[in-house]
Amino acid sequence: MKSKILFLLAFVCSLTGFSQSDKELVMATVDKSEIEGHIYFLADDLLKGRETGTPENKIAASYLANMFRTYGVKPNPKTGDYYQKVPLQKTSPPVTFKLSLGGDEVKNKVALNAQAMNIDETAVYLGYGLEEDYKGKDLKGKIILIKAGSAETNDARGAFGLRGKKMELAENAGVIAIVEFLQAQDNMWGFIDHNFNAPSLKLASGESEKSDGPAYVWVQDANGSKSEKIASGKHKVMLNMSAQEKEEVISQNVIGVVEGSDPKLKNEYIIYSAHYDHVGIGTPDETGDTIYNGARDNAVGVTTVLSMAENLAKYPTKRSALFILFTAEEKGLLGSEYYVENPVLPLDKMVYCFNSDNGGYNDTSLATIIGLPRTTAENHIKEAAKTFGLTAIDDPAPEQGLFDRSDNVHFAAKGIPAPTFSMGFTSFSGDVTKYYHQPRDHADSIDYDYMEKFFKSYVMAGRSIANDPVTPFWTPGDKYEEAGKQLYGVKKVQD
Repeated sequence: MKSKILFLLAFVCSLTGFSQSDKELVMATVDKSEIEGHIYFLADDLLKGRETGTPENKIAASYLANMFRTYGVKPNPKTGDYYQKVPLQKTSPPVTFKLSLGGDEVKNKVALNAQAMNIDETAVYLGYGLEEDYKGKDLKGKIILIKAGSAETNDARGAFGLRGKKMELAENAGVIAIVEFLQAQDNMWGFIDHNFNAPSLKLASGESEKSDGPAYVWVQDANGSKSEKIASGKHKVMLNMSAQEKEEVISQNVIGVVEGSDPKLKNEYIIYSAHYDHVGIGTPDETGDTIYNGARDNAVGVTTVLSMAENLAKYPTKRSALFILFTAEEKGLLGSEYYVENPVLPLDKMVYCFNSDNGGYNDTSLATIIGLPRTTAENHIKEAAKTFGLTAIDDPAPEQGLFDRSDNVHFAAKGIPAPTFSMGFTSFSGDVTKYYHQPRDHADSIDYDYMEKFFKSYVMAGRSIANDPVTPFWTPGDKYEEAGKQLYGVKKVQD
């Protein structure tokens, strides 16, 4: 009888141990001091904001590759090292750029498209510069003055989204220059100025490109008064601008692999991803600081993935892991765009992309997951957060379009379920915007007790998803469900 009781006790203990094992394995590797070490290094002034294409960005990539090597993560299977070269075209802003309206010099301006010209002409006001505004007008060789966006949307994002359409209409009409007035407050204009009055990047096409189209200039019009003024009368415009200079640069995604432990499930991969670049050096803040250190965005996300890599290299899950740290996210999600078109392993073997990207946090009781209810792994993420004292919530600021503003969206578009794991926020305001793309985003301003819970929650969630015998997928009716069915095959999804 005694032996039976001992056997039952041992059996119950083994079950308890099994249910707690993932938590114990997470706690065995995720360490607060190591978290601090990674974030302090990546957000150090030495790295000058990790802007893509700079030597400091390469230093960050080298550091991350060596962390993978230290943990025992295997290198990129296509190259034998931890890098994937990403060819980019760098376009520098015009060296000469002077604009005056009615004899008054315009100081707050950016060139969306620069063309060599030196003109002094009377400009034509053309409303929003959309189709109906061109009807019955001969604008060949003219400069047009337009309002940004449309009647439906005149914010910076809406205006930027319409720039291609407006340029095409202007080019077809023979317009030589567009001057567009954008209602943007100083905080938003500072971000625009930093991005457009600095070199820009895009993926290199490998082909010589035309430098056609009209010159396209944005002018800050904070309260809309300039737009009202140009709507009546004629306006003399002087525009002296040099052409943009273009050159090819090479950046790199950082890639590593850990093979899964299950003979069958190891053929499926979970991607753990984050971007390691930031915005570099820019407009000084009130203290004179010009380095945008990017501790939250996105040294935290990078360190989240490093924590996952260290854990899985030591304690593999049933499914395999592909770690990707992207370059050029801040330049338009370029590193991830390049990757999905040049994958190192077949995309149809990637069953989930667990991205981590951050702006900031304003609630240390939460983990905010952009796209939480959009995949069948929702409960795994919620339970993982709960295990370490956090509550996982969905995106509280859908108006920001955050799902489409990080690297996860390129994987989602291919059909791979891809939410983004972010620090806790209840609105995209307050302590989020206080640090988002600001020089004050320093490593010493972060709550590392919260970080420890946050990192453990991410690693726990990753382990749960990777060990589940049921393959994760999009929830029924999701925007990307059909793309997933095409990628994996309808039968496989149903199985």
